[in-house]
This record gives sequence, C-alpha cells and structure tokens, in this order.
Amino acid sequence: MRAVLAQEMGGRRVLGRVWGGWWRGPGLCAAPKTADFGTEGRHHLQPRGPSKRSGPLEEQPFRGLLRPENLSREELVDVLRAAVVDQKGPLVTLNKPQGLPVTGKPGELTLLSVLPELSQGLGLGGQELQLVHASGKETSGLVLLSTCPQTASRLQKFFIHSRRSQRPTATYCAVTDGIPATSEGKIQAALKLEHTDGVDLVVPVKSPSRKDILEGVKRTLSHFRVVATGSGCALVQLQPLTAFPSQLQVHMVLELCPVLGDHTYSARVGTVLGQRFLLPAASTKTQRQVLDEALLRRLHLSPSQATRLPLHLHLHRLHLPGARPRDAPLELLAPLPPYFSRTLQCLGLGQQ
Repeated sequence: MRAVLAQEMGGRRVLGRVWGGWWRGPGLCAAPKTADFGTEGRHHLQPRGPSKRSGPLEEQPFRGLLRPENLSREELVDVLRAAVVDQKGPLVTLNKPQGLPVTGKPGELTLLSVLPELSQGLGLGGQELQLVHASGKETSGLVLLSTCPQTASRLQKFFIHSRRSQRPTATYCAVTDGIPATSEGKIQAALKLEHTDGVDLVVPVKSPSRKDILEGVKRTLSHFRVVATGSGCALVQLQPLTAFPSQLQVHMVLELCPVLGDHTYSARVGTVLGQRFLLPAASTKTQRQVLDEALLRRLHLSPSQATRLPLHLHLHRLHLPGARPRDAPLELLAPLPPYFSRTLQCLGLGQQ
C-alpha cells in the first residue's frame, strides 16, 4: 500500500498508512476506550496472590515496584508464581514486574535463572519452562513461557514471520511526557548500538548506507496511537514491527515525547521557550528524567521521588495463533502495574 510521508526529523519518519487491526492511519479509526488497559482483560487475567488496598497517592507513589536486588531466589520464585496470569496446556503466561531482567551474567538473579525452580513451583513435574517471548528489564508486562520445545519453536517462528510480513503481534501501553503531534502514525528510524562509557546505548542513524546496514545498523518500525491526553501527557498504544533494544523508548524520543520514567534517553529532548527539539544523540549524556513542577504536582511526587520513577512502558497484549490451524487466534492480556494505574489516575488519563 502507498505510504504518505507526514513528517521527518532527526533520522525518523512518521507516516500514515491503512493497516489491519487498530492501526488504520491518521484519522481513519476512532481510538479504543482506555478501559482496554484496565486491570481485567478479556480472559480476566488477574495476578494470583493477595491484593492490598492502596493508600493515599502521596504515601505509595510506586506501589508494587519490584527490587530484584533485595530478593532471594526463593522470594523471586514466589513473586513470579503470583504473577502467573494464564496457564493452559504447555503455555504459561506471566505479568513480569518492571525492573526484573530476563537474562544476565552468570550468577545474576534473572527470570531465566529461576525457571527451573518456577517449573517445580507450578507443579510441572519434570517439564522445564523455556522462554518464548519477553520484553526488556525496564519494561513490565507479558512473558510467554512453554514446557514444550516444539510449541516454543512454533511460536518463535510465528513471531519472526509476523515481523517479516509487518503484522503486529504485541501491543504496549505507555505514558509519555508530551503529546505526539499526530493522534496516530508510524515511526521509522535506522538505529544502532554504541558502547559508550561502559553502557550500550541506541543511537539513530540518518540515511544509513549499505555499509552501515552490514555493520549492524537496523531499520526499525513502530506504530503508535494516542488513546488519551491530559496534563501535557498522553496514554499511547505502541506496536513494534521490528525488534531492537529500547526501540519503543527511542522512537518516542524521536517524537519529542519520551516515555515517563525513561532515565536513559529522555535527556535527548531539549526545551527552549516551551518548544521541544532533539539534541544530538551522540553527544547527549544519559541522566535522570527531569519533569516540570506542574507535572510533579499532578503526580504528587517530589523531585527526589521523580528520580526513581519507573518506566511507564507495559506489554499489555499478545496475539498468538491457535494450537491447530482451524483454532481461533489467542489473545493474552496483562493488567497494568499499580504505579502505572496510579499515574493514569493522577493525570486524568483513565476517565476519558
């Protein structure tokens, strides 16, 4: 189909295009209700375990936030058992807490490192879970596991084929500091990883050459859609069509609307006289996200609390094929973390 170029800046393009699912190009489809992001999905996927009533907004700004460094292996297994939202056949679906790394160095406490104990804790006998699909450490939301190697392989091939045919399978929700210029669109950017000061950072590449592509630069693509706005922020649906580290965070920075709690890439957005602009990625050092005083008041946060604000990026929905060719597709949903729901309440993004 013919794509219409709407905007170009800093090595990225925003385009409108007719598309299946919720993506249909700017102005062609009404936004879904924000209830779609609620704490109960179509399958009523509610984390197991006791729930606690929330206190005043000022007292519990990051309720439910996980601190993996403070947990033992046994405690982490208990957390993950309580985070199971669906278990059917060989598939087990978790609602991963923000801050939990999926992989890591030998000896580090990660999701993968405790899969043997989790398999036993879920009563799977000799069947050990293996990873099928997950997002990064700072992202919360769905993790798909399987006890069947054949099922895991089939689903991994499904995700690869879907990306190649540009069919979205994952939908994230995010709260952004700033409101995108268009209500929906498509972001294209060539990205590369650069090792700077001991850290791998993602940097956009404008007009990449063939040599750049051969050396690891990747053309990336995401759909975005604004669901609700308020207090200078937005609740946004995001669907990545490619897989690259921190892709969604960098794409929203290129939209001049960094994800709330992005303490890695948000410093690349500068402001002068109320106008936002992109700073050079290669020369901009990472720093804690800086929020204006009015937004801090709406969030009931002090400046020191804002430095601990978790990334508001949540893998909310996965679409999977049925177990057999004639079976209906599956839809998995993960409830929002408590701190995410609190932010929506503070900003008035859940009542629209």
